[in-house]
Amino acid sequence: MERCKILVVDDESRMRKLVKDFLEKKDFQVLEAANGEEAVDIFYEDKDIELIILDVMMPKMDGWEVCREIRKNSKVPIIMLTARGDERDELLGFELGVDEYISKPFSPKILVARVEAILRRSGVADASDVISAGGIVMDKAAHQVSVDGQVVDLSFKEFELLEYFLENQGIALSREKILNSVWNYDYFGDARTIDTHVKKLRSKIGDKGDYIKTVWGMGYKFQCPGPGEK
Repeated sequence: MERCKILVVDDESRMRKLVKDFLEKKDFQVLEAANGEEAVDIFYEDKDIELIILDVMMPKMDGWEVCREIRKNSKVPIIMLTARGDERDELLGFELGVDEYISKPFSPKILVARVEAILRRSGVADASDVISAGGIVMDKAAHQVSVDGQVVDLSFKEFELLEYFLENQGIALSREKILNSVWNYDYFGDARTIDTHVKKLRSKIGDKGDYIKTVWGMGYKFQCPGPGEK
């Protein structure tokens, strides 16, 4: 079986080597780019890249510009690396379609674990792995969601969030529990990260967004209406 190909983009050669070494130990094939322009060129030349690890601060094109360019044509998963701790950067990343946001310094083992988790979500699953509720149908194998028969365009993180809600229907879920379960590894974020994603998810699934109930002071609960309810 052909190895999964990952593009690592960082202007620091030491950082690229560190990430590459850990990924190759897990049998990933790693391509490297030292700046944003090089990253875009490599991405368009090689059609088999399945995930991008992208630094924010780089010469020629920064990470935001690279992300914007790639998102014009591709939904390939993107993990953004940054030395900044500003949550505004984090929210901008999610608005641009970044799937994960990891601040430097970070544990390479945790980065690799996140890579594996994202690829599991986007990879081949059991063809019967379908969840449905109230007109929402999630096909994990195809990584596709439809609402009343219409396919809905979700980011990877929105897909993971909806999957978590569907698998925990009727259960009140705290924001902390959602962060730890969907973002994993005691993600250092705050409520706005979840609230931003929930808002976008509700908008994308239309009137089914009402199924995602706000539990005030706690978090959220996914609940379809019972018989005779609307």
